[in-house]
Amino acid sequence: MDSRFPIVRSLGALTLLTLLAAFLAGCSGGEDETPVASAQPAPEPPVEVLYNSALDALVAEEYEQAAAGFDLVERQYPYSVWATKAQIMAIFSYYMTNDYDLAIGAAERFIRLHPGSKDTPYAHYMIAVSNYEQIADVERDQGRTREALNKLQEVLQRYPRSAYAQDAQAKLALTRDHLAGKEMTVGRYYLQRGHYVAAINRFRNVVEQFQTTSHTPEALHRLVESYLSLGVTDEAQATAAVLGHNYPQSQWYRDSYAMLQGEDLEPEPSEGSWISQVWNSIF
Repeated sequence: MDSRFPIVRSLGALTLLTLLAAFLAGCSGGEDETPVASAQPAPEPPVEVLYNSALDALVAEEYEQAAAGFDLVERQYPYSVWATKAQIMAIFSYYMTNDYDLAIGAAERFIRLHPGSKDTPYAHYMIAVSNYEQIADVERDQGRTREALNKLQEVLQRYPRSAYAQDAQAKLALTRDHLAGKEMTVGRYYLQRGHYVAAINRFRNVVEQFQTTSHTPEALHRLVESYLSLGVTDEAQATAAVLGHNYPQSQWYRDSYAMLQGEDLEPEPSEGSWISQVWNSIF
């Protein structure tokens, strides 16, 4: 049986007794009786009742009510063990209302107040996830995406064996892929307008910083295209050689190979090229 139920039943009995006492007091009055003292404010409900009420709202998916209830527990009983539990539950409740800034603020506050708590890894994780949920389309500013990247990496570095590490790792991979996608979008924009140096810088960022993402084969191909457009044939050949060695079956390599053949060139490794040095340092 849920341990909350006896508490709820006790509250119902207490309420019933209070109503009954008020009713009897109202029925027994007379003109010659001693005046009754003014009613005193009702005492605050016990902390367990407040906490369980907020928890009931959470289970019922009434997340705003749950968040307010958990905040009330902390305000009314700030030094109780229930307050610490309520802080953690409030973080989740804010997250479920999609109020990610409030979730982040609540999590940061929990970390400041309880740096050594067993629930601190969860607070760090919720900061990371709340930033992750705000990742914008690649056409827009990626400030939140970079913040999510940093926070996810922090979870993995601080708590590599925690229950949150696996999900953080998966989200980190998607975040890196998203940032690489942004670089590719900007790089293509520059390439289409003939700004080859600017395009090369973007595609190089993908190869250097996000080489494990799905965008790397295209980035290498776009580098071949940009280098050929600038007449830097040795880098174009070296980049195509790296592309062919690592992604021999990709359409991007076939496209790069065809471009080189159109210039009477072949993919050719070069230890002195930028791409060879970068690729060797990575792998």
